[in-house]
Amino acid sequence: MSSLNNYDAIVIGGGHNGLTAAAYLGRAGKKVLVLERRHILGGAAVTEEVFPGFKFSVCSYVVSLMKANVIRELMLPKFGLEILPLESTFTPLENDYLLRTADSDQTYREIARHSLRDAETYTRFGPLMGQIGMAVRPILETIAPNAIRPSLSDLFNTKKLLDHVKTLTTQQFEYLTKLMTMSSADFLDEWFEFEPLKATMSASGIIGTFMGPRSPGSAYVMLHHYMGDIDGAFRAWGFQKGGTGEVSMAIARSAENFGVDIKTEASVMNIIIKNNKAVGVALENGDEYRSDIVISGLDPKQSFLNLVNENELPSEFVQDIKNFRIRGSSGKVNLALDGLPDFSCLPGNGHHLRGAISISPSYDHLENAYDDAKYGNFSKKPFMDIILPSVLDPEMAPPGKHVMSCFVQYAPYNIQGGWNDEKREAFGDTVVDTLAHYAPNIKDIILHRQVLTPADLESTFGLTEGNIFHGELTIQQLFSLRPAVRWADYTTPIKNYYQCGSGTHPGGGITGSPGEMAAKKILGIL
Repeated sequence: MSSLNNYDAIVIGGGHNGLTAAAYLGRAGKKVLVLERRHILGGAAVTEEVFPGFKFSVCSYVVSLMKANVIRELMLPKFGLEILPLESTFTPLENDYLLRTADSDQTYREIARHSLRDAETYTRFGPLMGQIGMAVRPILETIAPNAIRPSLSDLFNTKKLLDHVKTLTTQQFEYLTKLMTMSSADFLDEWFEFEPLKATMSASGIIGTFMGPRSPGSAYVMLHHYMGDIDGAFRAWGFQKGGTGEVSMAIARSAENFGVDIKTEASVMNIIIKNNKAVGVALENGDEYRSDIVISGLDPKQSFLNLVNENELPSEFVQDIKNFRIRGSSGKVNLALDGLPDFSCLPGNGHHLRGAISISPSYDHLENAYDDAKYGNFSKKPFMDIILPSVLDPEMAPPGKHVMSCFVQYAPYNIQGGWNDEKREAFGDTVVDTLAHYAPNIKDIILHRQVLTPADLESTFGLTEGNIFHGELTIQQLFSLRPAVRWADYTTPIKNYYQCGSGTHPGGGITGSPGEMAAKKILGIL
């Protein structure tokens, strides 16, 4: 084997977490290789020119959860990270609307139009959620200890976390417990009365999950989305200039700056294992690369059921991975537009088009959409989280044109009869019809559309069942249980084989956290 094919570490998958792990290892002076199956880097955080002149954040579409220390330590602004703030959340209603903006006074007035009580409550709710989010952050930023056979460092980390819990106030502990166990609907019902406000806030508790707003555990997913910040503004969401693929590319440029080699169109067939130790990888084209460390940025099912022969793993671990819940529940519809959508309830251009547009008028709208999926169909009236990237970044579309990103739930992976071209187009039609109910001109301005089902997300991006989080963010799949008990610290039953994808602690979103902490775990061992 040529020395050119020998590395200190090989990372499988050029998604943002794999690139983050590679950048940290390269920063520490290690010789690192990243292998990406597709022709383009980014995984689900990717920008592609799907139609001539129209650039889309094809899958992941907003940024909030990226860790500040990752941005700083990898010098990402130097390499192109530039996040533009999303200015509002707009919920169109029948003959009315709900609008929340970064201006707290304006938001107060807008909510007070519907409920003075809710306007007053909202001023308390945001800071409290921020406090709870900050209280939880140390847990998310700690390598999950081995709860069964803890090492000395595991015991030390556990003591640190217990000491941290003791610092929580009674109120913080109460609400944290509720958020970990309740449904988002039940939790928000304790605070607010205006249904569209509650429904829109609860929607962040169902994104990427096979749950409805009344499902226990959805409150934690809502909290998960409260734990990001942009430039120190807690709970702020933004859009990366050039699309979310530029987040991945900024990390890739940082990694290359630290000497990391990156290869695209390099599909890994399997891990090379000798004496229960990973010693390299074999590619589908026959090439082999040797390494002291192999790291998978893929989801747990891909990492252990596809890249490794089950006979190389303990049977109980294989069963844990098979039981790991990774059900796909969402699709994506990307539209190239000849102009801007015109909403009946708030006509014309304005701040409401510079942020998120949430099709979430009521709990029943969301819950009925979930009911359709439970019985194997896509939602007849889906929930949608929409942004218009070209309003924030005109370079995303030709002059005078626009791109629209529609994240859609629910679209079950296991749809009755399976996904095919006819069902994909019917799903796209349903999304457009639902949107046209609020913005009647939308059908007249669509130039092109891209419809992605969970099956498409799996086949194109390697996401098992199209699950955007590499596994559901439910209580039984968090912290020391993600993805399996004893193996939540980025190690695996195979020596020198590690995991760094969103199927590990602390979970999904554009965070860089699994990649960062996996690399730091590895560097602590090497």
